[in-house]
Amino acid sequence: MTSPFHKYVAEFVGTFVLVFIAAGSNAIDHLSHGYLGLTGMAAVTGLTVMVMIYAIGHISGAHINPAVTIAMAATRNIGLRDCLVYIISQMSGACAASIMLMEIFPSAVSSVNLGATSLGANVGPETGILIEAILTFLLVFTIFGVAVDTRSPPGMAGFAIGAFVLLAILFGGPVTGASMNPARSFGPALIAGYWTDHLVYWIGPIIGGIVAALLYDNVFIHESVLEENEDTIRQGV
Repeated sequence: MTSPFHKYVAEFVGTFVLVFIAAGSNAIDHLSHGYLGLTGMAAVTGLTVMVMIYAIGHISGAHINPAVTIAMAATRNIGLRDCLVYIISQMSGACAASIMLMEIFPSAVSSVNLGATSLGANVGPETGILIEAILTFLLVFTIFGVAVDTRSPPGMAGFAIGAFVLLAILFGGPVTGASMNPARSFGPALIAGYWTDHLVYWIGPIIGGIVAALLYDNVFIHESVLEENEDTIRQGV
């Protein structure tokens, strides 16, 4: 049985890797004069999420995202204590990754704010919150469909979730950065001292994640359990 400590360390490491690669890709893209581009940055982030799910999913569930953790707590898939310590672990991992990026790419602090997410030109905070909420809604809905729902095909969670992250960044990257993850936004923002529109990346993802989790849990999982119970009763009769 996995101990709570192992879960917390796994969340720290998983979030460290995600932020190091996702935010670091911004620094590399800048230093290489656009070598990665949006498609490249979306691909490395999506693939990183996929790899981390397969690497630590069996240990902690591979939330690596406070919005996902809060959504899981809202549907009682994890307890309040685990929720709080998961978030602390995720935020710590994100900050540690950002410090490492600052040491490796010092010029990235002034050039790309260490990869901190930001709103696109002419995008207001309200629009940013709405887009982040919708994208995170779809992310958490996907997570519940392929990782929480026991009827889902085994072994597909990492691929499906990673693929969605890639698609979401391709769609929302130019508008909000498609963070969908408060820790991914917080780490670089803290270390680079870049707080412009930062609340967008907390409010949007948390709202979107909770709504998706409650919808899936109550409409699809809860209803399927009721239907199975009714079938069992009929068969028993």
